[in-house]
Amino acid sequence: MTRRTLLIGAGAGVLGVILSSCTPEPAPTPTPSRTPTPKPTAGAITPAAFVRSAWTSDPFSRGAASYTPVGTQQSAREALAAPVDDRLFFAGEATDTEAPGTVDAALRSGDRAADDVQRVAGDGERIAVIGAGLAGAAAVSRLVAAGHEVTVFEARDRVGGRVQSVVDEEQWPVPAQLGGWLFASADSEMAAQLTRLDIRSTTLGTPLWRSAEGDVEPVSTEPVQAAITAGQQQPTDVALADALSESGVDLEDPGIVALLAAVAASSGSDADEASTWFPPALPPTELIAPLGDLGAIVDDLLEGAKVSLASPVSRVAYDDAGLSLRIATGESLSFDRVVITVPLGVLQGKGLEFAPALPFAQRGAIAELGMGRIETVWMRFDESPFAATAPEEPAATAPEELDAAVPTVWHVVGGDALIRTWFDLSAETGESVVVGIVGGDAAGEFAELDDQKALEAAIASLAPFLATP
Repeated sequence: MTRRTLLIGAGAGVLGVILSSCTPEPAPTPTPSRTPTPKPTAGAITPAAFVRSAWTSDPFSRGAASYTPVGTQQSAREALAAPVDDRLFFAGEATDTEAPGTVDAALRSGDRAADDVQRVAGDGERIAVIGAGLAGAAAVSRLVAAGHEVTVFEARDRVGGRVQSVVDEEQWPVPAQLGGWLFASADSEMAAQLTRLDIRSTTLGTPLWRSAEGDVEPVSTEPVQAAITAGQQQPTDVALADALSESGVDLEDPGIVALLAAVAASSGSDADEASTWFPPALPPTELIAPLGDLGAIVDDLLEGAKVSLASPVSRVAYDDAGLSLRIATGESLSFDRVVITVPLGVLQGKGLEFAPALPFAQRGAIAELGMGRIETVWMRFDESPFAATAPEEPAATAPEELDAAVPTVWHVVGGDALIRTWFDLSAETGESVVVGIVGGDAAGEFAELDDQKALEAAIASLAPFLATP
């Protein structure tokens, strides 16, 4: 059976129903999409293409990725993942204990939830999946292969969830990735999906640390690693910022500020709220960046299921006989079991009602875990406005070694830049394309800016790298 896309209801009445509310619903803020390029300001450079995310305000995610706040045990994720009465099964990156907040965690959680369903399901059961992101799609693939009748309910008018590839060949030489896309290991679930569908990727790994005065020495992660090690020896969990201070690290040091900004850009949490017992990952030596449409992965995994778009689920009622879902139209549909993959932020917003209420352990886990803020901005320039970033006298002369020496990860040191972590995709795309990622409180501040102010903040953040500051 090929995938069928069903639109339940019609018009704005359907799109106006969101997971974050069970009472009269406002029209939802759209999921991040292509943004018209703002008008140039005096003396400023202006990109030919500009697009930004808005996960912080998106009612279908209410944040970008989960993190473990100080004082929260990792067992909270295990509690969230536990099946309820063999009817409700939870997936999503927030339920993963190995690497929460990552695309690999989402894929892995979907596989795990599908396996949990399989252990108790009979042949050919009717199974609902709430959410058509990576986790939901991974679960669907296994359940369909096992012979179940699977229906997917997605609140947005597209699949992918917190993975979003903006495909526009007129604007972008490669799809602009506004959600989760970077990962650290070639031996991973996402890497396997890219290989399976022959989606091209590149490695981003040579860093450049630069201030308004010029290049600075790379900032070592060793002081942060030492502070985490010391914090993990404490009788109680302490915030990463406190552990750093107790270890003698100056939190005002421009290099440390830039390093912690890079950590926040990947985790969504600032150092004053992150745990040291279960700390955010430090920036890896290399990152893998897909250069194709990640929606193809989701589409492929959803093959064989019925997919209902623009169909938020507001209520899940369950008992020994089965369960029912109340969807956007007010209609209730019956199923044998359900896999719930909505983001942690939506669960925390109390927009999805459960009858009876979830067990205390799961409600406690939802309340304890944190939903981090991460925002992304892509810019393309017809002519590169950036100063040369390659070493003036490279030691190697072979073309492939020269390419490897060109910095692709830029860190802004010092000043008041709002976005301190950037990726240069020019070498792979053949055009001047840069991607900025910001996390934590800075992401919240960036999300509140209108498009013009966001563009100005992005350009100002890039000042150390511009040929003409």
